[in-house]
Amino acid sequence: MRQSIIYIVLFLFSLNHLSAQKHASGYQIEGDTVVFTFDIRDYKLFTNEQTNVRRNFKNMNVEDVIVSGNFNMWSRDGWQMRQIDKNIYQLKKSLDDFTDEYTWEFKFLINRKYWAEPDNSMPNITPATDEDGDQLYVYNLKFYSAKIDPDGNACFKLHGFDKAKKVVLSGSFNKWDEHLFRMKKTDNGWELTLQLRPGVYEYKFIVDGNWMEDPDNPYKRTNEYSGHNSVLNIKAPVTFQLNGYKEAQTVILTGSFVDWDEHKIQMKKNKDGIWEKTLMLSGGKHHYKFIVDGNWMEDPKNAVKEYDSSGNINSVVMVK
Repeated sequence: MRQSIIYIVLFLFSLNHLSAQKHASGYQIEGDTVVFTFDIRDYKLFTNEQTNVRRNFKNMNVEDVIVSGNFNMWSRDGWQMRQIDKNIYQLKKSLDDFTDEYTWEFKFLINRKYWAEPDNSMPNITPATDEDGDQLYVYNLKFYSAKIDPDGNACFKLHGFDKAKKVVLSGSFNKWDEHLFRMKKTDNGWELTLQLRPGVYEYKFIVDGNWMEDPDNPYKRTNEYSGHNSVLNIKAPVTFQLNGYKEAQTVILTGSFVDWDEHKIQMKKNKDGIWEKTLMLSGGKHHYKFIVDGNWMEDPKNAVKEYDSSGNINSVVMVK
């Protein structure tokens, strides 16, 4: 399993130490917003993009800063940051601006010419490689959509193991990192709550260095080592509405999420005469239609449509 790097573990550091680490990681997630932060004081070296010559950052005259990563095709001018004080630049982006991947690599580009080089003191670094996979002997920063959040939507629990010294949660949501999400000991075992985007994730626990499946989760998948990973499906609520059919007798919601069953999901008419139904759906793309008194129709309020493999046009909802 590949290792990736540390996002700040809130349960392990004092508030003062946490404050010092916020800038060094290069980003924070606040709700549905990613806040990229470049602090000049966190960097010692920069690399000239044209010559690959590496120099001391101390005398760099910073005029502008760009966030560049595999999420924006390593753009040299698209994601410009705003200077908020003498040393700090910031850029805020919605999580919706990113793909369905759970992890990305990025760097800060100075004056559209110089790459700021993170070093081993930064918490979320990974070796940079070229297009052929050869190591460039510098580092990129890692960015994860998963984060520790006591009010998050995914609570992982491991009962027992009261004599264990360390338990770590590792999974597809953090590239199987062996250090990132250290679990907290409780009266009944170990626990950690994350905020995850909707999607299907695989995970394991690492108990004092030993990998194990979740004994309380019956859902598993075979992995590349002929073993099994536990599986968690994070869903999000999606409300479907159909307006303008007050006189209809029945309205059925059907789609790829129920294998186009024509009877399973019956919508209800609210006090305003709007037919509606809320479902918990997995992350990704879903096709759907309404069946109004036996007649199939697309969603008239949704302009996003696609053909299916049979040539039918369906309405589309994306969950992420």
